[in-house]
Amino acid sequence: MKSVFIVFNQANTERVEFMLDELGIRGFTFFEQIQGRGTNDGDPRRGTHTWPEMNSAVMTVVPDEKVGELLSAVRKLDHRNLEVGVKAFVWNIEQMV
Repeated sequence: MKSVFIVFNQANTERVEFMLDELGIRGFTFFEQIQGRGTNDGDPRRGTHTWPEMNSAVMTVVPDEKVGELLSAVRKLDHRNLEVGVKAFVWNIEQMV
């Protein structure tokens, strides 16, 4: 099993939920009002007058064989509008109860 943490501009919220539904990924945890800045050239997302946009995030746990399909969908969403930005991070899940 792998955990996939997807961080995205709030403008992509409906697209991310649609993507998860289309891939048959039912379980996830949704985080709102995430602040941050992209690694290379992303603008800050702070919810302030100067940087008014905000990010959200979704964390899901999927079987190993689902990761490639999910990352491909995230990459496709990111390429729709590079200025808005979507990032996904994957790590191993050792145990789950």
